[in-house]
Amino acid sequence: MRQTSRFLLYLLTSLLVSCGGPSVKDGPPPREIDVSKIPDAVPRVEPITRAGNKSPYTVLGRTYRVLPTSSGYREQGLASWYGNKFHGRKTSNGETYNMYAMTAAHKTLPIPSYVRVTNLANGRQVIVRVNDRGPFHSERIIDLSYAAAKKLGFYQNGTGRVEVTAIDPAVYQRNTVASPAVEEKAYRAPEGIAAEVLPANTFFQAGAFSSRAAARETRDRVAAHTDHPVAVKERHAGGKTLFKVLVGPITDNTEMVRLRSVLLRAENLEGFVVYD
Repeated sequence: MRQTSRFLLYLLTSLLVSCGGPSVKDGPPPREIDVSKIPDAVPRVEPITRAGNKSPYTVLGRTYRVLPTSSGYREQGLASWYGNKFHGRKTSNGETYNMYAMTAAHKTLPIPSYVRVTNLANGRQVIVRVNDRGPFHSERIIDLSYAAAKKLGFYQNGTGRVEVTAIDPAVYQRNTVASPAVEEKAYRAPEGIAAEVLPANTFFQAGAFSSRAAARETRDRVAAHTDHPVAVKERHAGGKTLFKVLVGPITDNTEMVRLRSVLLRAENLEGFVVYD
């Protein structure tokens, strides 16, 4: 189910890191981004989606129940963030995660919801749209996008203590002068960021195998869906030999997201952005 997809990916990643090196770890984009140009999410009245709101659901032996409404929700605790490894993947409600957008994951708020997040260390505030499930760590209450965490000023620390307060979109719209044009802009990547130029050594890793034959078979499957070069690279780490299927180099962020979506849909391949 979609609620557990990111948690399962956490487990898969830990296995890959143990045998494939640090290239699959989550992190920020390869270059610093000026997040001051990224607008906060603008609350608007939206229907609760069917996807992402299964209740109850169970992860790691713990059962969660989605709140019937976000009204009155307020909580203090630790916030974390997720970035490059999940960029372009599906969120719990089927949307595409964009680490440059002002979004968040929450365990029990209905999807979508809007919340104001305040960094209790410096007073900075952002408004984000909840469209994902997580974080599945008992001490953390919300998982923010890279952009939101950076605007709040804690992304380099990994976590920060915050207060999360739900926003009623109907009340917000009555009390704001935000124009429809501004509202629309909040739901797509800002110009210049969606087309971010990636470093020359950026590749899409479609898989890592202990068998050269398995890697070659995956290479051939991937090659049928792209004009980018697809190669099997032999790598040695921790006394083990891995055969990695790398696509690229790909220096256009938009193309990277498109390729990841195509391979996930056509071949059920969940890969990673790596710098080789």
